[in-house]
Amino acid sequence: MSEEIDERVAPTRREYVRYGGAVLGGGLLAGCLGGGDNGDDPTNTATSSETPTATSTNTTTSDGSYTVTMAPMGDVKFDSPPETIFTRLTHLAGMAFALGRGNDVNAMHAPDYYDALWNQFTPRLDGVSLDWTGLYSSWEPSKEKLYELDSDVHLADPASVFALQGWNMADIEEVRNNISPWFGNQFSDSHGAPPDEWTDQYEYYSLWEMFEKVAAVFQEQARYEALAEVHDNLLNTIESGLPPESERPTAVMIGASDLDSIYAYPLDNPGFLTAHVTPLEPVSAFSEDVESTSTVGMEALREANPEVMFALGGMHPDTSISDIRSGFRDDAVGQQIQAVQNDRIYAQGARYQGPILNLFQLEMTAKQLYPDAFGEWPTYTDGAYPEIPTDEQLFDHQRAADIINGDF
Repeated sequence: MSEEIDERVAPTRREYVRYGGAVLGGGLLAGCLGGGDNGDDPTNTATSSETPTATSTNTTTSDGSYTVTMAPMGDVKFDSPPETIFTRLTHLAGMAFALGRGNDVNAMHAPDYYDALWNQFTPRLDGVSLDWTGLYSSWEPSKEKLYELDSDVHLADPASVFALQGWNMADIEEVRNNISPWFGNQFSDSHGAPPDEWTDQYEYYSLWEMFEKVAAVFQEQARYEALAEVHDNLLNTIESGLPPESERPTAVMIGASDLDSIYAYPLDNPGFLTAHVTPLEPVSAFSEDVESTSTVGMEALREANPEVMFALGGMHPDTSISDIRSGFRDDAVGQQIQAVQNDRIYAQGARYQGPILNLFQLEMTAKQLYPDAFGEWPTYTDGAYPEIPTDEQLFDHQRAADIINGDF
């Protein structure tokens, strides 16, 4: 489809897909709000606040159509499961991946970066493959490109797209009506405030609550239930093995690819960015005022003196965790930090994680924080997620692979 589209005469497509509610109907203000959200680049930060979550809604009619409800879209009606999938942030691309639909994704933020990172984990999923290389990089999508992609669903938060420069409410509605619906929720990442125009209809969800709704869009409730059982069992294992708070090491999460500009991330974020950390109830080495800043200096890290440091993105093949470790050891101030002295700088993956990365990262973070309770984390320098013996796995890797592949 040509990128030069006359918006006044663009035909309405996919009339079988429509919104059942009035959430995105007439009456909402057109306009553009400056400022956007943040991806999972270790140099990005996010805001936080607190709002309760809501439960899932999924109804089916006699003609086989079905409706899935999620804020901020409201009720979204489908006649059949979408085939081609547009995404922005990787928590939603990761949900498609978990449902066996990863290779149906046609756009995402930094596709080559995240293809390389996700494929650090696929070697531990027998029979699972993934290729996101060369996809449209959709951090700031253009409406014309969305017409060209002609996706069956946009797994993206319309409120976060509305917040981008160049988008207004009319554009959001045009994409919904002429191409396909929006279905996503981004501000649940840290419970940040959406644009004012969206506040009244916004709700926050956990990673797995959102995954349940996305699974309903694709009519993959059975696959969701199977993975949710794996997740529940993992959480039960973690809960039963947690040491008392007095025996937990102090920890920080950092983005340290550049030691001259170290980013610090809260460990107690209320949103899904810390879905792999919160269940482990870590003790933060930073005071609240330091956690709320985007960058910290080496002196501030020494003052916090964490016993454990998590290096966000350290598992990416283009990031050398060995160089990060040696950089701290070679720094006159950094070498005084307990985590450096005790060789407890650990590589992490991504905060915008889908369900499968969440399982792996819960396992790895548990072993990194509490080796006496959950087993030693192998010394990691590069390559794929370490191969952990079956009897030392905190969740069944083969079971997860079978579910992704539909063999369950």
